[in-house]
Amino acid sequence: MSKKVLLAAPRGYCAGVDRAVITVEKALDLYGAPVYVRKQIVHNKHVVSTLEARGAVFVDETDEVPEGAFVVFSAHGVSPQVHDDAAKRNLRTIDATCPLVTKVHHEAKRFASEDIEILLIGHEGHEEVEGTAGEAVGKVQLVDGLDHIKDIKVKDENKVAWLSQTTLSVDETLATVAALRERFPNIIDPPSDDICYATQNRQVAIKQIAPLSDLVLVVGSTNSSNSVRLVEVAKEYGTPAAYLIDFAAEVKDEWLVGVETIGVTSGASVPEILVEDLLAWLAARGYGEVETVNAKEESLLFALPPELRKDLKAAGQESVTHKK
Repeated sequence: MSKKVLLAAPRGYCAGVDRAVITVEKALDLYGAPVYVRKQIVHNKHVVSTLEARGAVFVDETDEVPEGAFVVFSAHGVSPQVHDDAAKRNLRTIDATCPLVTKVHHEAKRFASEDIEILLIGHEGHEEVEGTAGEAVGKVQLVDGLDHIKDIKVKDENKVAWLSQTTLSVDETLATVAALRERFPNIIDPPSDDICYATQNRQVAIKQIAPLSDLVLVVGSTNSSNSVRLVEVAKEYGTPAAYLIDFAAEVKDEWLVGVETIGVTSGASVPEILVEDLLAWLAARGYGEVETVNAKEESLLFALPPELRKDLKAAGQESVTHKK
């Protein structure tokens, strides 16, 4: 049996995640521990535990942060209410919201200012959805799957628009938009596609690999929306089996029985070291041949948050991000 691995490219860290993680690292270097972080900075167990070991303290809400302390807002974004709550406690805030999420926030504010109701495609309870909805209180209805569409009621069918969570399945979102357009023929599109470039690119790569693989392994955490979607896309595009794992040690030997070709990818919040660990684990079991499947080149970088850049400059430190 000829055993090999098809390795997806691109995979792993996107520019927004890279920026958020480096923001916490630089804040710890500059201000010293503890630096508080509201919610998980990104949805990955390894990243969170590594930052905790360096002195980051993750909290659910700003009222858990001591008055006057530094707090970083996660890549998923927060609502204006969270900013207000932080200001009341004199917290020194660093906003690591991904610029692509910020773009959706601006769209929500603009639609709301024009008295346009917003149908927000996304998953209930996800931090990004809560942040976006908070930008247009009373103007947003969540569309969590096709089943919700029949129950939607709007004041004026000519004044309704859609937005989406950035980490969804591209195919699923297009299907939802099509169903919304059937129900509301004059629904307004956002000025640009909200699905983030990294989410799209990782799905394009796994679509190429899935039909050629007997098994697909996606490195990522269960609360990472884009990682969960990669497993679903892999199954939809033809692999007989696909699993989400945080670490190589979670792979079960029985998954490999009769398997010749294994597809490997990772979600946008996953550091490359976890993929390298998985490849080493697979190589030890005979899957040493690795073929990289390049779907798209990525070169986007985001500047660090301005409040942190200012302090880094004053301290004579660099303030650039880099892909890991």
